Amino acid sequence: MDVGILGPLQVRLNGQSIVPSAGKPRQLLALLAIRAERVVTVPTLMEEIWGEAIPKSAATTLQTYILHLRRQMTTALRAGHTGTAQAPGLNAKDVLTTCFGGYRLAVRPENNDLREFQSFAARGSAALETGDAQAASLLLERALGLWRGTALVDVPVGRVLAVEVLGMEEQRTRALEQRIEADLLLGRHASLLAELRMLVARHPMNENLAAQLMTALYRSGGAWRALEAYQELRGTLIEELGVEPSPRLQRLHRAILAGEPELELTAEPGQAGRQLLRIGG
Repeated sequence: MDVGILGPLQVRLNGQSIVPSAGKPRQLLALLAIRAERVVTVPTLMEEIWGEAIPKSAATTLQTYILHLRRQMTTALRAGHTGTAQAPGLNAKDVLTTCFGGYRLAVRPENNDLREFQSFAARGSAALETGDAQAASLLLERALGLWRGTALVDVPVGRVLAVEVLGMEEQRTRALEQRIEADLLLGRHASLLAELRMLVARHPMNENLAAQLMTALYRSGGAWRALEAYQELRGTLIEELGVEPSPRLQRLHRAILAGEPELELTAEPGQAGRQLLRIGG
């Protein structure tokens, strides 16, 4: 089974899609896929599908959805791509198992794009922490390349999935910030300017991205533009939230005003320059 969560939902068994067209069974499959290899309890599934308005027939309806998914799995197991028998020793209940209190979808981590993304992102983050910016940039770029758009963009999202999607998007943003950090440490500040301007425009209150833009502008010879970027962020934060930028961002602002040497690309990872850059660290 191959599972794609980082974009439109994709779940293929023997090369055949088993994603239902109906909304609620699609929600059910998406939640099981996100929590693959873990038991998802019946109350959790019901909360996702019906929220607080759980009908009296919910248990029976949920079992019907499970049966529908297993029928699609059975068809895929029997036919595959070629129409010949596939995996005769495996049945749908081995793929979507009934456990005490819930259900579990059996998916290997290497066949799940979310797990693959998390693995590459963790390795990239570890490389960055040890000062290997080259490896960090490559690993984090590979992690981000697995995204095909907004996670589960074609799935109706209830309360449980909404939290899951929010968490995935936060992981994506963190990986992106770390990849940009690695590229800044590699001296790629000039080539990052267009990307950072676009990201800051999309996320005008993200201090990490604003700090990275300020650093890239300063290193590209645009100190006044870096100061301008700070003032734009400050104005947005005051207008929208009534707060000043964080102390760490204010330190970066003062360092740019003073032309501190720590902002140049001479600082080693872990020294002052990186501390100023890593606002979220």
